[in-house]
This record gives sequence, structure tokens and C-alpha cells, in this order.
Amino acid sequence: MTTHYDRFTPPEAPAPAGPEPAAQHAAPRPPFARRVWRGRPEDPAWARPAFLGLLAATFLLYLWNLGANGYSNSFYAAAVQAGGTSWKAFFFGSLDAANAITVDKPSAFLWPMELSVRIFGLNTWALLLPEVLMGVGTVAVVYAAVRRRFSPASGLIAGAVLALTPVAALMFRFDNPDALLALLMSLACYFVVRAVEDGRTKWLVWAGVAIGFAFLAKTLQAFLILPPLALVYAVCGPTPLRRRLGQLALATGALVVAGGWWVAVVELWPASSRPYVGGSQNNSFLELTFGYNGLGRLSGDETGSVGGGGGRGGAGGGGAWGTTGWDRMFGDEVGSQISWLLPAALILLVAGLWATRTLRRTSVTRASFLVWGGSLLITMVVFSYMAGIFHQYYTVALTPYLGAVTGMGAGLLWERRKETWAALVLAAASVAGGAWGYVLLNRTSGYLPWLRWLVLVGALVAALGLVFAGRLGRPLALAAAGLGLAAALAGPTAYTLSTVNSAHTGSIPTAGPAGASTMGFGGGGRRGALRGGFPGGTGMPGPGGNQQGGQGGQTPPNGNGNGNANGGGNGNGFPGGNGMPGQNGNGSAKGQRGGTGFPGGFSMGERGRTGGGMGGLLDGAKVSAKAKKLLESDAGAYTWVAASIGSQNAASYQLATGDPVMAIGGFNGTDPSPTLAQFKKYVADGKIHYFIAGGGMGGGMGGRGGEGGRSGGSSSGISTWVEANFTKVTVGSATFYDLTQPKKS
Repeated sequence: MTTHYDRFTPPEAPAPAGPEPAAQHAAPRPPFARRVWRGRPEDPAWARPAFLGLLAATFLLYLWNLGANGYSNSFYAAAVQAGGTSWKAFFFGSLDAANAITVDKPSAFLWPMELSVRIFGLNTWALLLPEVLMGVGTVAVVYAAVRRRFSPASGLIAGAVLALTPVAALMFRFDNPDALLALLMSLACYFVVRAVEDGRTKWLVWAGVAIGFAFLAKTLQAFLILPPLALVYAVCGPTPLRRRLGQLALATGALVVAGGWWVAVVELWPASSRPYVGGSQNNSFLELTFGYNGLGRLSGDETGSVGGGGGRGGAGGGGAWGTTGWDRMFGDEVGSQISWLLPAALILLVAGLWATRTLRRTSVTRASFLVWGGSLLITMVVFSYMAGIFHQYYTVALTPYLGAVTGMGAGLLWERRKETWAALVLAAASVAGGAWGYVLLNRTSGYLPWLRWLVLVGALVAALGLVFAGRLGRPLALAAAGLGLAAALAGPTAYTLSTVNSAHTGSIPTAGPAGASTMGFGGGGRRGALRGGFPGGTGMPGPGGNQQGGQGGQTPPNGNGNGNANGGGNGNGFPGGNGMPGQNGNGSAKGQRGGTGFPGGFSMGERGRTGGGMGGLLDGAKVSAKAKKLLESDAGAYTWVAASIGSQNAASYQLATGDPVMAIGGFNGTDPSPTLAQFKKYVADGKIHYFIAGGGMGGGMGGRGGEGGRSGGSSSGISTWVEANFTKVTVGSATFYDLTQPKKS
């Protein structure tokens, strides 16, 4: 049995050799502009203009209010600034142009932004416009993949679902690695489906290149979809099995080359003449890949991370990074970011696989569902159960798969709507989309309270019409389908508009209005309705790294509470940290009260739309004009105008001054770079002017203390040595130590 979805037109045979007969003249090709506007001759006249309109609308939507995001994540913005002035920093992904330490990712995702900054200078638009273009490109790829096998309308639905998912609107306007990752994963899926179509090796090789380059954007996350992609081609490819296996081997080789060349250069480059690999404990990119950024993310055992490694959360468990379990994508922490159409998409995926169950092995229609649906499911499962560092914005990786599955399923069932089961499934998908949209909107009950009822009623009315879609005339059936689609997209569209109308900065941004997403740090706490205060943090260990500081105060249960800063430390431990103030959406919601504050002396609270404070660990510092002037004085005489514990703090001062600032200990302040001995030598050689007090987590973090010890001993040792030996300079609320002025006895 073959449906029109499995039609396949082979490529045209090459023209015979020799001069073209005079009697045969091909029809003149229409002008280029007309071909772009009209598209394929077999498409409806509206198809290409609608597609171009979708791309234009996505572009304008993502451009809207872009300047409000500033430098977004200052950690990566500082690396872009460095790469915009130093080609060595460009290649390695250094945080500063003097190449002290890299970011904790490969550098490929920085390259588009750095090239833009080299051309246009460092500003918000030069930084974030490449991300916007990646978003538009991802929408185009998903449309092309779905339209090719299904219909233009299916492609438009797929592209619209992707573009209007709140987390997509967040991350395609942000300078994190996820935008490039999503684009490359979409291309990989597209190439594999093309390979199933005609069996050409080149498509699999291109898929390998896309995944390999995605590895250079966000390491092992790029490999999540490898199992479904490889399995689908191995089973469904149109060539003999032996050839299929050979083709997959070639694709694997392409992946290794595309992703491995940079790794080989970094690993073989003499460590003494390259920057330290940020996020690693042994100055090794391979250790970073398989530890902190790899298996540690799954197990929770992440040496050098916030929490010190070893923090595990089982199924349904609550760790420092939220609750794990099968329903994680639908919970309070993540649901509003990604899950609006997930229930409907899962229904449509099952229906699509059922509808294509009797097709031949090489069915491209079924392979499309398996490729995109398999990628959706495996990524969901990994995100749901990973016990290590997890942020809500990671779910942008799901958006291409979500859009494609929704568009394909809706298009296939629409064509078969005269079959009772197909009409009923369409109606069920409409009810699922509307009902779940109601639930998500009800979580922020003060936000557009009328919208949730409109969504629910619209979805139910549409479902009633879809039940009879096969018996109604085409106009009425289209009206029911359009109403169902509008109801399903109304909620995410509203949240997306709130997202683009708000500023987003810091390390843990979230989409939607205030209160749309909560992340429970400190595990086991009762979740409040909107952003509330969090408890004070556990005191930091002493400089030796083996004594535990005191417990910070607990947050009162109102929305704007602060933890007490009175947790005294033992063994010279630092005091417990302040609980960061929460923010009420309407002044009446209960705040969050965790069981224990975040370790290391800083408690986590969400500040407006910035995605967190943690005392400079996650959101950097505000640099005053006087502090900037201080650092800029005689800046040319130093390799680094200053050094600070933690990358966010260092990045803030570097972006303000335009001069290199050393990030001691990398992002968390826990990397053993530089050691105390190395830092003393830098100071003796006159390479660093100031030390900035405060910053990241610093000492301890569950590792060994002392000079050169793992997990932050270097940072606390450097801080102690500087405070004991150099002159303090206070500028406003900021404290500096002049490393050229020893403290007078």
C-alpha cells in the first residue's frame, strides 16, 4: 500500500551529449525574483509567499526589543569580545584576549558572533543578530523538511510552532550555545530524511558533518539524537544492508573529522602556550567533555560544579537543579517553556506511526516520523532524568522536533479526515492542546486571566467540528482546524510576546511573564506560586578546603524575604550567604522555601528576568563609572587590568573597560587555574594591576583545599594571600586590591 505521501520523483536523467536539436527549445526560465516568490510550480500559489511571510514574521518577532537584552550572558559576551580582538582567543574560546582561561564549552558557537563583532564592533545587535538569524534558519529548515514530504500547510504549522514556542523566542535572542545547536540538529534530521529518500551517501555525510560541528557547539548534547538517526537509516534506507552499514560508517567518519579536528589541536597544543581549559580540573578538553559537560550532567557527579559534584537526584527526586522524573518537561519548572503543544504532538506522533504501519520498509513518510519523533523522545527522556546541571532553556533543543512532529501529524491526519479514527485523533489533539494550555496559563493566574478560558473553549469547539470534519464542507472543516490551531498557539504566543517584550540577562534566563517558571534550588522545598525569596546559603569552607562553614538563615515565607547572613563558619569558614530577594508578580504570592540554601555561601533567587544572582556567580557585577576609571588608568602597562574570582564577575569588568580581566578559577571559581604560585609570579612580573574582591564561589566546593588543590583551593588561597599582602582600595560599594602596592606593615 502506498499513499501520495510516499510518492517519489527520481532526479531527472542527464541530457544526452551533443548539441541540442534546433527544434527543441526549453521554455525560458522565469526571472529569479519570480521563482523565489512563486516557488515550485506544483505548489499552490499562496505557498511560497506564506513561507516567506513566516520567515519575515519570525525575523521581526525575534528582532523586537532585542537591544533590551544587552550583553545577555556576560560570560559568553566577554569571550566574544576577546575573540573579536585576538585570533588566538577566537580559536580557543578564551574568556579574555590575554588568553588566561577558556569558557567551559568548545568555541564554535562563539565564532558567528565574534565575526559579527569584528565587522560591526561590540554591541547588542552585533552580538545577538547572528542568533536571530540562526532562529530564522532553523524555522526554514524545519519547514523545508516537513513541506518536502507532506504539504506546504504542514510545513507552515511546523515552522509556526517552532517560532512561537516561548523558549525558542528566548534562546534565539541570547548568546548561549543553544541556538547553533538547534540549527545543526535540525539540519542533521533533514539530511537523514533526504538519505532515506534516495539512498545517496552525501546526505549521510552531511548529517555527520552537522552533528560533528554541533559537538563543537555544545559537546555531547549533540550526540543525543545519534541513536534514532542511525537506527532509522539502518532499517529504512533504500539501499542493500551492507551498503547502508558502509554509508553509516562514512557518516561516522565525517562526524569524527568535523568534530574532532578542533579537539585534536587543543589536546596536542602545548598547555604552556594556550589558555587553560575552563570547566576542567586537569586542563583537558577531553576531561571537560566526558566529565563536567558530559556524563556528570547525567549522574550529577560534576567535579568543580556548583554543589561540588556528587549531587544526585533519582526519579522524582529533587536535586540542586530541580525535580527529575517522567513529568519534568510538564512541571512548574519547565512546562511553560516548552510543553504547550507536547501532549498534542505526542498524540500526533503515535497516530502518524499507526497510519504508516503498513507502508513499505523504505517509506519516507514513516521514516520522517521516526527521525523527528525519535529525536523528540530521546531528548525528552534525557532531559527528564538528568541529575546534574539542568536549566530550563536547554529545552530549546526540543523545539525543532516538536514543530516537525506537530506539522507532519496534523497534515497527515487532515488528508485522512474522512476516516473516523483520523478525525477523532485530530479532535483529541485539539482538546489536549487547549486543555494543557489552560493548565499552563492557570499557573500564572494573574496573567491575562481571560485567555485561559478562551483557549479552552476554542479548543473544545474546534474539537467538535473536527470530529465531523470528514462530513463537513471544506470551508467549515478548515474553520474548525484553524480555530483549533489558534487555540493551541494562543498561550505560547502570549508567553512569547511577553518574552520579547522583556529584558533577559544572566546565566539562567527563562521565558514568559514573571512567575511562569520556577526552579527549586536547595531541594525539597515547597514551591510558591510566583518568584519568592530563597533561603540563605551554607557557609563556604575555609581556605584549607576541609572545614564546613555555618548554615545560612532561612527565608521567611513571603515573596520578598531575605535569608539571614549570620551563619558563622567553623575553622575559618566564610559565613553563610544572604538569601537573594525574590520578586512577586503581584505582591501577594507565596515565596519559595527550600530545605537548604545553595552551597558555597550564596543563595539563589530569581531577580526579575535576569535569571539569578548568586553574588556574582551567575549574573556578574554592576560596574560603576568610578570603578571603570580606576581600572582603565594605565591599563596598557598590564596584561590584565584586574583579576577576579569567577568568570561572571571578571566578564562584567572586562565588558565595561574593554581590557582583559583574568577569571580566577573559571566560571564557578573552582578550576585550579591559576595556582597560587602562578598568580604570585604574574603579580611579581607586573602583569596584573588589581584584584577585585568578591566574585564566584571560590574555595572549597567539595574538593581538596590548599594551593593548587582541586575544586577551588587555588581561588580561596589567592584571595587570602592578596588580602593579607596588598593595599585595599574602595570605590563605592566595590573593593579592589592594588597588586602594585604592598600592604604597609
